[in-house]
Amino acid sequence: MSRRLYVSKRLAFATVLVAFLAIITVIAVIITSQKQKNKLTGTGHPDTKVDPSGPPPNTRLPKDLMPDSYRMYIQVHLHTKMNVTNYTSTFSGNSTVKFRCVEATHWIIIHCKELNVTSIHLTDEHGSAVAVKYTSLKEDDSNFLEIELTDTLRANTTYYLFTAFEGLLGYNQDGLYISRYNENTGNQSSFGFLAASHMEPTAARRVFPCFDEPAMKAVFNVTVIHRVGTVALSNAAQKDQKQMSIDGEEWLVTEFHPTVKMSTYVLAFTVSEFTCKTTDYGRYVLKTWARPDAIAIGHVDYAHSITGNILESFEDLYDIKYPLNKLDQIAVQNYVASGMENWGLIIYHETSLLYDKDFSLTSRKAFIAEIIAHEIAHQWFGNLVTMEWWNDVWLNEGFATYLSYIGVDKAEPTWNFSELFFIREVLGLLKVESIDNYRQLIPEVEEVITPSDIEDLFDFITYSKGAVVLRMLSSYVSETVFVSGVKSYLKAYQYNNAEYQDLWRHIQEAVKSNNDTTQVADMMESWTKQPGFPLITINTSSGDISQEHFMFNESARYNITWQVPIKLLKSGSQEITQDLLTVNGPVSKPIYQSNNNEWILANVNCTGYYRVNYDPENWERLLRQLGTDHHMIPVVNRAQLIDDAFELAEARHVNITLALSFTKYLHKDMELSPWATARLKLNHIILMLDRSEDYSFIEAYMRKQVSPLYDHFEAFTMNSSIPEQLTAQELQIIVIGMACGSGLIKCQKMAVDTFNQWKQNPTSKWVHPNLRSPIFCAAIAAGGQQEWEFLWQLFQNTTVEAEKDILRGALSCTKDTEILKRLLEYTLDLDKIKKTEFYSIMKSITNNVAGHSLVWDFIQKQWTNLKHKFGGEELILGAVIEAVTERFSSETELQELTQFLSDHGEEDFGSALWALEHAIERAEANIKWVEENKQIILEWFRGESVAY
Repeated sequence: MSRRLYVSKRLAFATVLVAFLAIITVIAVIITSQKQKNKLTGTGHPDTKVDPSGPPPNTRLPKDLMPDSYRMYIQVHLHTKMNVTNYTSTFSGNSTVKFRCVEATHWIIIHCKELNVTSIHLTDEHGSAVAVKYTSLKEDDSNFLEIELTDTLRANTTYYLFTAFEGLLGYNQDGLYISRYNENTGNQSSFGFLAASHMEPTAARRVFPCFDEPAMKAVFNVTVIHRVGTVALSNAAQKDQKQMSIDGEEWLVTEFHPTVKMSTYVLAFTVSEFTCKTTDYGRYVLKTWARPDAIAIGHVDYAHSITGNILESFEDLYDIKYPLNKLDQIAVQNYVASGMENWGLIIYHETSLLYDKDFSLTSRKAFIAEIIAHEIAHQWFGNLVTMEWWNDVWLNEGFATYLSYIGVDKAEPTWNFSELFFIREVLGLLKVESIDNYRQLIPEVEEVITPSDIEDLFDFITYSKGAVVLRMLSSYVSETVFVSGVKSYLKAYQYNNAEYQDLWRHIQEAVKSNNDTTQVADMMESWTKQPGFPLITINTSSGDISQEHFMFNESARYNITWQVPIKLLKSGSQEITQDLLTVNGPVSKPIYQSNNNEWILANVNCTGYYRVNYDPENWERLLRQLGTDHHMIPVVNRAQLIDDAFELAEARHVNITLALSFTKYLHKDMELSPWATARLKLNHIILMLDRSEDYSFIEAYMRKQVSPLYDHFEAFTMNSSIPEQLTAQELQIIVIGMACGSGLIKCQKMAVDTFNQWKQNPTSKWVHPNLRSPIFCAAIAAGGQQEWEFLWQLFQNTTVEAEKDILRGALSCTKDTEILKRLLEYTLDLDKIKKTEFYSIMKSITNNVAGHSLVWDFIQKQWTNLKHKFGGEELILGAVIEAVTERFSSETELQELTQFLSDHGEEDFGSALWALEHAIERAEANIKWVEENKQIILEWFRGESVAY
């Protein structure tokens, strides 16, 4: 499953918010569903009793029964349009699971949740019935349907369990559910419904009674019964289809070929009126499905075109062919994840698959390529070889995240996408693990018990840290050796399950074959079985090196040791030296000693997961090297030096002026990673000081640094075009925003002239989508009422979501506080601003220093109205509080926060309370930071700035 963004607690929260906004309720359907729900509680079997009493359960299935195959019939009672009578939103069906009894027992334990089980029958391999004595559906975290038998099941014997069931097609995006979508047909917009499934991690039990654990793999024989005029998809290719009358209505009965042996969580179905784009690759047929209007205008063309290349790259890399004869991809407007890797039927959120070349940024194209590569990688890592239990889910998600960069590089070789690994995976991970002691990457099996325990593992640790440690291992043992070990691992466990020790063992064999003595398990378990990461301290005068747990809060540090792979580069040499630090130290090694005033750089290309601190002399040498010829230091390490210096300053290991000095060379650097990192680090300073009377010195410094880069991209920008390389495209956007935002006159003039020219024909496409956000924002900031009203009318009239996103952000850039107040009032009017747009509007105005205090005043005055508007959705309000209070750094603002909490009381904030409490904590920390750093920082900028 493609990740939601787990970079910080705030971003994790924003992910929940996005999921909230994605759920669109339809009142008529909800009423009907509620009526059905009243009928479908518990289980319909006459002997079934619900037993909620007793001690907490063992939620793992016993190993005495092992499934072999399922034969399933699912009838989806869904109308894809609302203009019908007797609308229903249920499904029904039956399943026969063939299982083998491993150990004699008189119990069948199987998963079942929120289903009305209407019939249960059991027969042995000869067709003889086995009587059911008693059934119990547990109302606890086990979700067990316990079936007690009158006779004992015999070991080494095959049995068949038949269950008939009914369930609700809800909107909760778990199991089998309804998704609403909007479709544009000509000048009119209509909406329809489809049924889609999402089984990961523990929702298959909400669709049919099953052995719902990843190690309980089986073959699935699926038949879907659906309305005439709809298309049913599942994991395997269609085998047969016929039309038949059921209860006086005509239905299509679509039978699919048997699947390969697989886990329940990758079982999938969809029923829709979608159409597709098709390519026959010989061994398999690729179909990409979406709304008919999206197919017609080519919005799936890009995703469809790159999928085959990405799949082929993984086939070649691991020497295992994609084992199915078809691959369906489908775009669902409201989906819980960016994508879900169901074998043969990958379901994506629409934003992960559709690309509008007229309005979408190229970063959207990169996002699509990354998500597709992630899901295709899962066809090997997760589907072909599956973790034994969910504590090892990182074997799925860490590999898929790591390989997504390789897949995109194959599909788009000019993008240099792998360079983004550091700023997308490593930077945020280092930050959050510096603040809190998060969990270890691989928890113990007994720590992962309940469904909520399993859900909690789908976090930034599993995705990003999993990818980071795999990349670190690959770099240390060499990519060739790593791939060889992974190939062996995949072939040994294909169609089966594995644990992390199995991976280490196969990579160890590859290491041994390469005459290497690295002990893979020892090294890797220091990273996967311990939280956090180390700070490596090198004294280049003495050659001493040591490690310690890096945390901002000293009292939270653990006395733990990692086996740290270190790659070392010295000035005047292209040779990279490799070492493994296995003790806390300090220990003295000649390779870490500087000779003849040379600089030493550790963690070359940032393949290791740690920070580095040096003696003051080596820091100064690195600074001088950046000032004379920054190309001598690898581009990712230039970003690393900036990041490490600022974070070490925050932890009081170095002075803040040293960190600021690492931004001085940037006017000569034309690469994305250093600039993206520096902007991230400087953003906190700007937020703390942009209301200061001396902020003009910071603006002047920013103009000085960014001006050469603006000139570098000016030819592209003036012609509204973009460079070929993705990293250059992203840097161009950053540069325009920083140049115009810091007051660079020629940038602001360009923005105003471009906007005025575009105003003459706003339907023209000559302003590239990449450039619209920074240019329109700068033009609105420099303009007045007339420019704002023009953009507001376009925003009201457009139906293209990508365009609305651009215009909504630009409208918030005005410096006119009266206009901003009006825009805030518009958020209370659903005819002007939709509920789903509320957060982004508030966030955008908050980012505008002219609007920051206005948003806070608005929230305080309108809290009662906002509570009523977002009743039951306080998470949205919490996200707004989190955003608007980020700048708070004065005693007055702290008092306002505490008074706001006091005036309303904790209970009035509901699920938004955490945001207000966090805002108070952060304001206290910001006040302390300003007291310690403000004067030092402003004096530094005063000395470095020049008039621009």
